[in-house]
Amino acid sequence: MARKLDDILERLGQAADPSQLEAGIFALREAYDVEHLVYHSVKSSGDQWAALTYPADWVEVYTAERFQTVDPVVLSCFRGFRPLDWKSLDWSGRAARTVLGEGIAHGLGNQGVSLPIRGPSGQFALFTVNHAARDDSWARFTASCLNDLVLAAHYVNERALALDAGETPRHGALSPREADALTLLAAGRSRAQAADALKISEHTLRVYIEGARHKLGALNTTHAVANALANGLIGL
Repeated sequence: MARKLDDILERLGQAADPSQLEAGIFALREAYDVEHLVYHSVKSSGDQWAALTYPADWVEVYTAERFQTVDPVVLSCFRGFRPLDWKSLDWSGRAARTVLGEGIAHGLGNQGVSLPIRGPSGQFALFTVNHAARDDSWARFTASCLNDLVLAAHYVNERALALDAGETPRHGALSPREADALTLLAAGRSRAQAADALKISEHTLRVYIEGARHKLGALNTTHAVANALANGLIGL
C-alpha cells in the first residue's frame, strides 16, 4: 500500500489539469477500497471546485436542497482543524437526519471521516472518505489509514491551488528542527507542548516555525503545515 500511495501522490503532484486531479481522486478510492472520496474547495471569493466520486444525482439533490447549510459535517469542519469522524457528530436533529438519510438513499455509506483544510487567502476545503462498514471495521480502517489520507488530502489541495494559479509551488528543504516543529503542530500539539517535546524555549520554536514558513512560501503557520504535509516534508 505504501508504494501504491507514493505512486498516486506522484501522479497528483504532476496533474496538469483538473481532469487529471479528479482521476487521482478515483485512484485513491480504488487504492483504499472505499465507496466514495471527495475533495471540495471554496475560495474566499465564493468560487468552488470539486473532484468527487459521489453519484451525480446525489450532488444535484445536495446542491438543490442547500444541504451544506445544515450538514453537521460541513458546519463542524468549518469550525475545526482536525479530522472529524462522522460518528462523533450529533445527527439527532431533523435537518441532520434528512441529510444523512437522503445521502444513504442515494448510495452513500454510513461511515465517513472528513478533513478540513485551510489554505491561503481564506481558502477552505474538505477532503472526505465515505464507506459502508460496521463501526469496528471502520475504526480499524481509520486507525491504519488516516495518516495516509491526511497526506493525500493536502497533496490534492496543494495541486488544486497550483492549477488555479497556473503554476507549481516550489518549496525549500526544511532543517530537521523545522520539520520536527511542524510535525508536532500538525499532530495537534500546542506551541508550548511542541517546545517542551523538543526541549527548547517557545522563542526558539518560533524561530524554527518562521524559518519553515519562509521556506514554504506560507502565509501563516497553518498554511506552512499544510504545505509541508502536501510535499511529503513531514508526516503524522
